[in-house]
Amino acid sequence: MPPTDTAAPASPTALPDPGGHFGPYGGVFVPETLVSALQDLGRAYEAARTDPDFQEELTHHLREFAGRPTQLYFASRLTEVLGGARIYFKREDLLHTGAHKINNALGQALLARRMGKKRIIAETGAGQHGVATAAVCAKFGLECVIYMGAVDMERQALNVFRMRLCGAEVRGVEAGQKTLKEAINEAMRDWVTNVRSTHYILGSALGAHPYPMMVRDFHRIIGHETRRQILEREGRLPDELVACVGGGSNAIGFFFDFLQDESVKLTGVEAGGRAITPGEHAARFEGGRLGVLQGCKTFILQNPDGQIELTHSVSAGLDYAAIGPEHAYYRDRGRIGYAYALDDEVLAAFQKCAATEGIIPALESAHALAYACKRAPEMSRDQILVVNLSGRGDKDVQQTAKLIDPEAPAP
Repeated sequence: MPPTDTAAPASPTALPDPGGHFGPYGGVFVPETLVSALQDLGRAYEAARTDPDFQEELTHHLREFAGRPTQLYFASRLTEVLGGARIYFKREDLLHTGAHKINNALGQALLARRMGKKRIIAETGAGQHGVATAAVCAKFGLECVIYMGAVDMERQALNVFRMRLCGAEVRGVEAGQKTLKEAINEAMRDWVTNVRSTHYILGSALGAHPYPMMVRDFHRIIGHETRRQILEREGRLPDELVACVGGGSNAIGFFFDFLQDESVKLTGVEAGGRAITPGEHAARFEGGRLGVLQGCKTFILQNPDGQIELTHSVSAGLDYAAIGPEHAYYRDRGRIGYAYALDDEVLAAFQKCAATEGIIPALESAHALAYACKRAPEMSRDQILVVNLSGRGDKDVQQTAKLIDPEAPAP
């Protein structure tokens, strides 16, 4: 689909506008019951983001609890095997709870305390956001309820147990496809009912304003560290950054500090699933169209009547019908390019990363790696490709073992 707005892009720091719009995308499309809560949240966040005490406390917990800064790792053997560009990994997989999700969970939990909210709800697909939310709630003594599709609970059973170990109540969702979209629906219903006492820690850079902006800001530390680290290691900026994109939180946090560096190519990788045919994938820019889902206007996989299409991905965290509105905005303007990786390519990249580097990536992150495995050989040996390794694959080992060899005994 061609760009819907051909005006010159605004400065990244000017987006979204006061109404939560990134060009034609974003906004607030929620029940009237939630409008006041979102306005209160927006005001609280605006105050917190400029409060040195809040930022100092967040920085402290990111360092002492989450384990920041994460390392920028030169993948020497993968570089040698593939040929072409020098490949670096931004090691978000090393964070406490196993993924980038802890950055946002900590920020929003501190904001909830600031607002006097003692009950937290969240949705989760792959389980990493749920684990991160459960962990920060345990740390700060907050009641925690996590909504998760029943299908995702089965394929991410380890993370369900981890959430419960941290004291969270995990509520399975049996509606629809029993995956992430349905989990978000149930979380929003809970929030409407308990809005006075409850804060919803939304896990990705989507939903109604101020969530896309707020989640992006809490993840900007990924790109900020990457910029400093690559300048220290290589003395220059990379040629390309690559990240997987579900809702898009790890990617927009990774990309944001490079948006005005036109020499740096930015590539998000969606879930191509089994094939780019309806119901078999979750690549919103491959057959998606403009629409409204769960709070914001963005690119959505839907049929001509506006009904949300079925989605599929080998990774639970990318199995979602909509993409964050800021991604849609920069895609229209050509600043961020988007590709997709098929399930088979993802499984191959998952195994290649483990066999060459001794690092087992999350299946979500393996989408970015699948793209890198094709892209790096096309680049010259003096070029630099940085992959955001957004999470580790402990949670995916049992599922992946069955997919690679259905006859093999369970690990």
